[in-house]
Amino acid sequence: MKNCFWKCFYVIVFFSFVTPSFVGYCQETEFTKSEIQQAVQKYVSEKSHDGLFTFHDSISGQDLSLVFEKVRIVRSLAGYGYFATAQFHDQLDSTKPYELDFWWKPKGNELLLMDIRVYKFPKKEGDKWVLQTHYPIAWWWLPSTEHPGEYEQKRAWEVKAAIHEYVAQKMKEGGGVFHLKDPKTGKDLSLEFVEIHNPVRRIPGKQYFACTDFREKDEPQKYYDIDFWFDEKQGKLIVSDIKIHKEPVKEGDQWIQVERYSFEKDHPQTVP
Repeated sequence: MKNCFWKCFYVIVFFSFVTPSFVGYCQETEFTKSEIQQAVQKYVSEKSHDGLFTFHDSISGQDLSLVFEKVRIVRSLAGYGYFATAQFHDQLDSTKPYELDFWWKPKGNELLLMDIRVYKFPKKEGDKWVLQTHYPIAWWWLPSTEHPGEYEQKRAWEVKAAIHEYVAQKMKEGGGVFHLKDPKTGKDLSLEFVEIHNPVRRIPGKQYFACTDFREKDEPQKYYDIDFWFDEKQGKLIVSDIKIHKEPVKEGDQWIQVERYSFEKDHPQTVP
């Protein structure tokens, strides 16, 4: 009885000092593969009209009209959530396949949809459509290619994950667009997230950073190259700065990207 008392005492003391975020993390619900599949099916059903799921592919800039088939695979990544790959086909051609990745994060007892990305798209080979993986592949596929173990520094996929989570959250707050004030012009930009570049880099002994592509909303050819810079604090990557690396400038009837600054003098290193 005495030992039981002290064990309970230590547990109470421990949890009185842990941070709220840690407690929240411990309380996150674990979801089954079936529950993730159901979440995807429910979302697609709610967003479909007359059996068609309309999805805006930010990479190609196209609006796709798709027919849902099934969830092919569900994967989980500790601390990042769940990733479900769903099969679809084109509205007008049932032999023209697509695969979309749905990123879900647990929030208490609920699942929060963070983003949807095209994982594989159709490519014509002869008289048949075949699936081709989009490159660079989404960061959540990269950990499976690595050897297990601890690393002295963050991996490239962890930096990409931090960017994607930051952007996804800001886009939810911004009603589907990423808002950024241009420090040079003072203009408030409404941007659509396209993708994260390779490679991810790090200034030796300093910050991590990676370049991204954003498209100005309703301007499909007007691209910004935006760098996200991170500090590492207590093992977590925190956005420390966002810089416009290249801006779109009209040249004739085309938009070209013009560099605003360079970081090569700092001798950045590629992060594996």
